Order: sequence, then C-alpha cells, then structure tokens
Amino acid sequence: MSTDFLPGSKTRTMADGATLVCIFVAVLMLIPARAVFKGIPLSLTPGNVAALFAAICWACAQLTLTLGMAKGRTPVRTGIFVYAIAVFFSYGYANYGPLPSDEVKLSDHALVLVIGNCAVALMMNDGVRGLIRLDRVLKAAVVCGTGVAIVGCCQFILKLDLTQYMVLPGLRFTSDDGFVETREALARVAGTTGHPIEFGVLCAMLLPLASHFAFQAKGRREPVLRWWICCGIIAAGLMFSISRSAVLGVCGAGLVLFIGWPAKRRWYTLLVGLVFLGIMKVAVPSLLGALYNLFANIGNDSSISHRTYASAVAAKQISLHPLFGHGPGTWYAGKHEVFDNQYILSTVETGFVGVAAFAGIFLCAFYSALRARYLSKDPGARDLALTICASLVAPLIGSATFDLTAFATVTGLTFVLVGASGSLLRTAKQLAPHEDQFGVLYWIRYRWAWLRDVLVRRRRHEAVAEVV
Repeated sequence: MSTDFLPGSKTRTMADGATLVCIFVAVLMLIPARAVFKGIPLSLTPGNVAALFAAICWACAQLTLTLGMAKGRTPVRTGIFVYAIAVFFSYGYANYGPLPSDEVKLSDHALVLVIGNCAVALMMNDGVRGLIRLDRVLKAAVVCGTGVAIVGCCQFILKLDLTQYMVLPGLRFTSDDGFVETREALARVAGTTGHPIEFGVLCAMLLPLASHFAFQAKGRREPVLRWWICCGIIAAGLMFSISRSAVLGVCGAGLVLFIGWPAKRRWYTLLVGLVFLGIMKVAVPSLLGALYNLFANIGNDSSISHRTYASAVAAKQISLHPLFGHGPGTWYAGKHEVFDNQYILSTVETGFVGVAAFAGIFLCAFYSALRARYLSKDPGARDLALTICASLVAPLIGSATFDLTAFATVTGLTFVLVGASGSLLRTAKQLAPHEDQFGVLYWIRYRWAWLRDVLVRRRRHEAVAEVV
C-alpha cells in the first residue's frame, strides 16, 4: 500500500492539483470579495482568475497520461458535467431570443463564473490524489477561514475594518459600501466576504472541518491547540455575523455530526459549546438575545414578508420559461425582485432543469462522501467523510435563505467541498481494491445469480420427478 494516500506520511511532493486549489482558496478568502481587477469588463476577482486558470490546467492535464490527473467517471464528475450542460442550455435558450444588453453581459459573466466553479470541483475530484493532499487543501481552507474570521472579529470588537488595507495593486472595489452593517443595535460584520450572511454561512461550513482536525490531531501527533484556536475564532465569527442562515447552517451540520459521532465526543462537544456560549454571554451580553430574536420575531420580520411577496413574482416568471428559465445571471437585484432563495432563483434563471442539476451536485457529493465512509477502514478518513457531509449541509440549508451563488466566497468553498467528496471516494476505492464486491451492481448480480440457481434447481427437480 502506498504511503502517499495515508495522512501523517512525511513525503515531499511536487506541485499538483492540490497546490492550485490551495492557491484558489487563499485568494478567494483572504482578498476582499468586492475587490476585482481593473480594466476587465467582466469584473473578475482574483479568485475567479485562479479558478479559470485551474480550468485550463485541468483540461490540458486530461489530454495526457503523465501528470497524475485521475481519469474515469465518478458521481461528482457526472454531477458537475450535468450541471454545466444544464447552465449552457439555459444560456443558449436565453440568448436565442431577444435579451437586453445589460442582461446579456450578466449572462456572459455568470457563464464564466460557472465554468470556474465547476473547474475547481473537477480539479479537486481528479487532481487531488490521496488523503495527504486532500488534508492539505482542507487545512488551508480552515486556516484561511480563520483569517477571514479574525478580520470579522476585528470589525466587531475593535470597530476596525482591515479590508480597507487589503486591496492589492491593480484591484478596485465594486462598491463603496462597508463590510459592517447594524442589526439589533450590534455591528453585523462580513469579514472579507461580500455580506454578513455569507460570512456566517462560511463559518458554519468551516467549523466542522476545524473540529475534525482538532479531534484527529492527537492521533496524528500534530499540535492540538492550534486547531482548537481555529475552532474558537471561527465560532466567534459565526456569532458576530448575527445571521439566521448561519445559525440554521451550523445546527444542520451539528445534527449530521451528532448522528455519526461516538457518544463521548457528543457530550464533550456539548460541554465545550455551553462554555463557549457562556463566554459570549459575558463578553457581549446582548449578542445571544439578538440571535434569539431572529427566530422569536420571525413573524414580524420584514425580510420574511418580502420573501412571501417575491415568491408570487417568481411563480409568474417560472411559468413563462419553465424548462430552461430566463437565463443564468439575468435576474439581478438592480432590476428585478430579490428572492433570497437560491432554489427559487435557480428555477427562475435556469428553469426546472437547472435547479434539478444544482440540487444534483449536492446529492452526488453526499453519496460520494457516504460511500467513501462505508469503504474506508481508516477512522480518520471515515470521520472526514462525515465532516464533508456536515459542511455541505450548511450551504444546502443556506440556499433556502439567501442567494448562494450570488456570493463568490461561499460558492467557491461549496464547490471545493463537492470536489473533496469525489477525491475522497477515489482514494477510498484505491485503498479498497475489492470495493466492487460491496457495490449496488454487485448486489444485483449476486441476487440475480442466486435466483437463477434456484430456478435451475427447481426445473431439475421437476424433470426428475416427471421421469420417476
């Protein structure tokens, strides 16, 4: 068995797909989301450019057999291709008819973003080989996410917005709006992301990953304290976002983890969570009350009533273009109603075909992660598979409460985790070469062979009885 697939192995490797994804994650999170390149009409961020570069590298590597890029069909790869094809069909359908010039430009921009996000998922799925390299990418995501949370904590506690000092030469902000809002008389921060909701959901996605590395550090003989510090900072950032989507996302992720975790870890996590909430209560007395009011006063929330009105607008628009929609990226806030619901927005923009393909990405990722958990004998790999499922639950729930794909940071991390589930399944299959003995197709073949043998023996008995 090659040690390249096992965590804890100290082997020096050349730059590969994991290197490209690590660069993508770093520029995606650590450069403010509103910073785009000057002189480019499509308003591309450094993260978008890194994703498109990954697309070129993935396409070129697929043409060779010497660069270590995995080949062959996987559930994640199939789901990504189906999603991309559905968006392309919607794009062609929308541009076949008359479209205003502003919507044509936005449709072109949305198509470029879809290509970049799909390329990142494919690079993770095919180019990140083995648990060592997969851990490297996910650790980079946690570390960079901790940096985002530190910026958010500075915005909330010190009233210091570090993003104004984080714009590199050649970049510009797309708007002059700050990264700090107000809710319940408290600062509602966004870190380096585009909105506090995005910041909260991003922290909800990263918290399970940080806790995974914290629990696994002792068994791998790695420093434990650093990962618990990351957990605390990310959890604090989640609280400071004062976001209903973040609370729902972390609760959904926690439910998945509690189902798969052993009882001892559950009780330990509950104890640590209660202590953390106690510290938050002492440090910011009104914070927990503000989070509670998000749900207690949900009937009087203007955003909820607006969503009800917007749903009627969406239903009318969907009836006009039910299959392929109005066109990807063409339904935008400056001109149309804001739905604050990615599933409704996807149905309006890409039709029922597009929203089914979007949901199919999550289904393929969940299947791949759970399949890898079933095949793996390594406890660390099994826990990682469960963690990826938990992290993906946050954007799955968040898609029902805000427009997920309108925010680059959380969308990019979602596609990274989707690709991570495919990479983990590839590794699990390589470490379990006889995995097909436990697959669904094998079970069907086995049952059919058993039934055929039963029928053959019965016919033989009947033939013998007739002779006698």
